[in-house]
Amino acid sequence: MPGESAPTNHGPQAPAAPAATGVLQAVGEAVSRLRYGVVQLTVHDGKVVQLDVTERQRFP
Repeated sequence: MPGESAPTNHGPQAPAAPAATGVLQAVGEAVSRLRYGVVQLTVHDGKVVQLDVTERQRFP
């Protein structure tokens, strides 16, 4: 029907591929180093190809 989207599979997922595990580790490390900022992923053809970290400094 028009306006309806395809169902999304939210069930159990297959184990992460080694490349995906590396991406998840890199994202986790980037987040853990930040106090304030942005972590941005760039995806091409369904694969993460770039991780950008923008750090903000806040002053009282």
